[in-house]
Order: sequence, then C-alpha cells, then structure tokens
Amino acid sequence: MRAEPEPPPLLDAGATTREVALMTVHVAGAVVEPGVVSVVVGSRVVDAVAAAGGLRRDARTTGVNLAASVRDGDQIVIPSSAEDGPSEEDGRVRVNSADARDLEALPGVGPVLAARIVSHRDQNGRFATPEDLLDVAGIGEAKLASIRDSIVVP
Repeated sequence: MRAEPEPPPLLDAGATTREVALMTVHVAGAVVEPGVVSVVVGSRVVDAVAAAGGLRRDARTTGVNLAASVRDGDQIVIPSSAEDGPSEEDGRVRVNSADARDLEALPGVGPVLAARIVSHRDQNGRFATPEDLLDVAGIGEAKLASIRDSIVVP
C-alpha cells in the first residue's frame, strides 16, 4: 500500500505579510514613462528609472550615477542624446553633464570647487535650477551670480 504524501505545511498569512515603506520620486527625461513613481525606501536611481518603465533608446547615462541613493521627493532627470556633450555651442557649461575639468572653465571655479559640484550632483542628483548650486559648499550668492550666465541647467 502506498502512503499518501504529506501536505505542505500551512503558513500563517499574517506572518508572511510585511509592510513595505515607500517613497515618491519624480523621474523625467529619457525614460519610457516619465512622471511620479513610488519606490521602496532605500532604492537607487536605477530602481526609480525601472519604475518609470526603463531607459529610452536615446537615453544618455554617462553623467548620471545610477547607483546613487534616492530620497523621498527627489527629481531624477535622464538626459537624452539630443542634449549632446557637456557644453552648449555658445560656450555655456551644462552643469548636469559636465565633468570637473569642464566645470573649471567657469569663472572662479577651480579644481576643488569643480570636484564639489560633481560630488554633490553624484550624491544628490541633478540640479533642477541654478539656485540648486547654492547647496554646494563654496557657492554663495556672489559666486552663483558670477557663473549664472555661463551655465545651463535643465
């Protein structure tokens, strides 16, 4: 006589349900579905991009730190290849895609301040307005006024 197999153990549904803390971020630019998305607290930029449907074919992630941590309320802008290069034809510098060397072309910006700008962008995401540069150590109202006409911020 054949023994009946034992049924799998029953699980308490309450014991397996976990509440997941979510945060809201805005993903814009060269993503499939730009807009406001919810991601799990502790997510990275790459997770927010995935929640926005992933990258479009024309996405350019060279200046975007996909491994950066995301905070509630962040805006993540993925540039497209149409936004080619770190500078405009008129010589203005794109602060969201320029490397430290490109940033040193700005009036009064040396290697230390250029590195701070890049580091701030990598840690906190892209600059949405010129005034966001005031969050970088070493940039005050006077410095911002001196570089404002030389920069491009989305």
